[in-house]
Amino acid sequence: MCPPKLCFWQLQNSEASVEMPSWVQLVSVVLHLCVNKHKPWIETSYHGVITENMDTVLLDPPLVALDKDAPVPYAGEICAFKIYGQDAPFEAVVLNRTSGEGVLRASSPVDCESQKEYTFIIQAYDCGAGPSGADWKKSHKAVVHIQVDDVNEFSPVFRESLYKASVTEGKIYDSILQVEAWDQDCSPQYSQICNYEIVTSGTPFAIDRNGNIRNTERLSYDKQQSYKIMVTAFDCGQKRAKEDVAVHIEVKPVCKPGWQGWNKRVDYEPGTGSKQLFPKMHLETCDGPLSGVKVMVELQTNHIGKGCDRETYSEKSLQKLCGAASGSTDLLPAPSPSTNWTASLLTDSGRDSDLIYRFDGRQAANVPDHVVPQNLTDQFTVATWMKHGPSPGLRAEKETLLCNSDKTEMNRHHYSLYVHNCRLVFLLRRDFTQVDTFRPAEFHWKLEQICDKEWHYYVINVEFPAVTLFVDGVTYEPYLVTDDWPIHASKIDTQLTVGACWQGGEVATPRFTQYFHGSLSGLTIRPGRIETQKVISCLQACKEGLDINSLESLAKDIKFHFNPAQSVLVVEGEDVDSINTAMTKVSYINSRQFPTAGLRRLHITTTVQCFGEDTCLSIPDIKAVVMVLPPSEPRITIIGSNRLVRPASDLRGPLGVAPFKELHITSTVMKGDSFGGCECRDATGPGVMEVMHNLDYCDVLVIGEELNPDRESLEIHHSALLGKHLDATNSTSGISIYGVDSMAHYEQALRQVRYRNWRPATLSERRFRLTCSELNGRYTSNEFNLEVTLMISPVEHVNHMAAQPQYMRPVHHPLMIHSLNSHIPATVVIVVCIAALVVIVVIGVYRIHATHQEGSRDEEEEVKDPEVDWNNSALTITVNPMEVTLNVGAKSVIFIGVLFLHWSRNNQTQWDAKPGLRC
Repeated sequence: MCPPKLCFWQLQNSEASVEMPSWVQLVSVVLHLCVNKHKPWIETSYHGVITENMDTVLLDPPLVALDKDAPVPYAGEICAFKIYGQDAPFEAVVLNRTSGEGVLRASSPVDCESQKEYTFIIQAYDCGAGPSGADWKKSHKAVVHIQVDDVNEFSPVFRESLYKASVTEGKIYDSILQVEAWDQDCSPQYSQICNYEIVTSGTPFAIDRNGNIRNTERLSYDKQQSYKIMVTAFDCGQKRAKEDVAVHIEVKPVCKPGWQGWNKRVDYEPGTGSKQLFPKMHLETCDGPLSGVKVMVELQTNHIGKGCDRETYSEKSLQKLCGAASGSTDLLPAPSPSTNWTASLLTDSGRDSDLIYRFDGRQAANVPDHVVPQNLTDQFTVATWMKHGPSPGLRAEKETLLCNSDKTEMNRHHYSLYVHNCRLVFLLRRDFTQVDTFRPAEFHWKLEQICDKEWHYYVINVEFPAVTLFVDGVTYEPYLVTDDWPIHASKIDTQLTVGACWQGGEVATPRFTQYFHGSLSGLTIRPGRIETQKVISCLQACKEGLDINSLESLAKDIKFHFNPAQSVLVVEGEDVDSINTAMTKVSYINSRQFPTAGLRRLHITTTVQCFGEDTCLSIPDIKAVVMVLPPSEPRITIIGSNRLVRPASDLRGPLGVAPFKELHITSTVMKGDSFGGCECRDATGPGVMEVMHNLDYCDVLVIGEELNPDRESLEIHHSALLGKHLDATNSTSGISIYGVDSMAHYEQALRQVRYRNWRPATLSERRFRLTCSELNGRYTSNEFNLEVTLMISPVEHVNHMAAQPQYMRPVHHPLMIHSLNSHIPATVVIVVCIAALVVIVVIGVYRIHATHQEGSRDEEEEVKDPEVDWNNSALTITVNPMEVTLNVGAKSVIFIGVLFLHWSRNNQTQWDAKPGLRC
């Protein structure tokens, strides 16, 4: 063992450059053998923590090495810590050699997700015996455990990109499905999912912290068939998932018997024909064994027009269209100067110019005597549309639709039609001159239709003594017929009344009584004949209804039938699939070119029969609507010449003049408008398309003073209406052509309207106004004004070629005129003048002789061929005073005369110099 003092001395002088004495050298060798006697000392184990992506390790206990050789230089100092382990990304660094303090740090990035902890060996090394580090000593091995602390660097991620589930309606579920998310972080704190949340608001679902989704209320398939909700997740460090996940939940209906796959609204475009109503509808029976199915489809149109979409033409036009016999009298026409007795009545004209009169128990109208049919025979017809409800009170009074009674003195009813206690009664009292025995007088019918507040068409055919009632085309015989004595003949005038009955006698003041409560339209009476079943069906026929497409594709066990109006369809079958196929064929059709727009309601009732039972399943009713879209409104335009100038001879002629010879009628719609199924063609205007449709009347009105029958007339020959559905009436105020027919036929008829004036000298001008209509005024044309004037005589105005009538076309021959402007010898001029005069006189005398025969032939040709073109007639000049009209054969002479007159004006100086050359 070395003496301590000697060793210390040796340490202090070990680096001395002073040469030591020999004894000293001896002593230093001895000391050298005893300097680094002890090895360093460290703890046996360490525990450390490092945060990932950091380099500092926190050790417990701290890294400190001790050496008992201290404070001997080198031997008592710590020079290094060495780590032993496979790929341990750490290094130990000595901070203070004397104190032995060190630090452990990461030599490369540490990732918790790659490795959560490390275990390795560490040893401490002293500095040895001297500066060279020789004879160093190392400590024992210590075990180091390093735990890597996690950083919340990852967001939760769902294991599925989409979650799907299905539930049955009406149930509450504890868990519909479970969503699951995970986190790549290594620590439980950051890798565990602590919470889930439904992002979509307002949904009937909730989610717990484990991801279980449940419904918070009972779901309804009818209300919503599926739900899409978004769900997110949070880890325990409250880091939210980068992407939310979608969850689709389908609601399955509880098997309920009923119709499925139908739409509540079906749009119908006018002119498209038949439209399927239920192309995808099928009946769900929940696999029940069935023996039969009966389905009733009802189209409810009682709010449209008079019970459904019908043509809204006037009664006269409809009767003409349906082939009814002429001679009927319209007792409720539209108010006009000639039909003013309906002006005081209340009108309920809905859409489409459908003329309806509403009676509230205070209105009635006396029909003028000149309108009333005076000779009702044993055969006649009374027809009307009526809408009537129950009468108030226990014993309601009579409500008279039509009544013919004594005008004064007495109160006898000759014939009448009235309603009493929801019974329809027709009274017919014959005159004693016609029959003198007790005969049927009152005919009673008791029908539900009379008081159901719906529109119905009533026709009473009288073939005395038999009386038959038709309601909507169905025949009804009276349940009660009462007899009475005929009425004694008298000289008392009768009064025909609509909406009440006139009481002119047996009261202090004549008045109306037995007022009607309800609505009437199209009240007509036709004497002399009864109406046929075919005409009655046509007059009341609906233009819309139900239909079945492809009847041949229906199964053999399917039975179906319609009501007369085709508003109710009943389908029966034994097989559900056959019924489903049949229902997909049910369609709606509207044959009107311009239908009434709006809703039509559909009501479907179903009855299911099971084996051995009357009914086994309850099928809910279906309520849907058909929306008829508005049709394109046509613009009817009348064009032509607005001024007609004719000589007096034409106005006096047997045919007169045709004011509307150059008339044209067109109708256009905008190209952008929907007009399915129309007969269209492009018009000249931009964005306009010409459309073909019918007209129902055209009126030619006299503007100013009315026509004087003593000297003028406005009429149309009956032959012009042959082969057309047209008729005409005329008066001093104008002419009316009516009937449902094409615009082309109306053009042809209007071109044949003739105006005559036997005293044209009194005529200064005569003006007319023409208007045309479709659907009883629903669509009207422009007002076309025409003025007819008298051509001025050549005596008063010699230069008639300078102011030609509008219907004459001036003919110019500039080359020939130019040649005449050159100098011509006087002899030639004289010869031409004499020749022209002689030819004109000869032809004029011949034409005077043939005038009467040619006039009669022209009249016959006008009747045979109403479409003869006036533009091909002869060029006309007037020679005063004979007023001779020349034909085509004189054109060459006229042309020479015209050239001569033109040449004479251009050579006035030469004529003035040579007066002898004038002719």
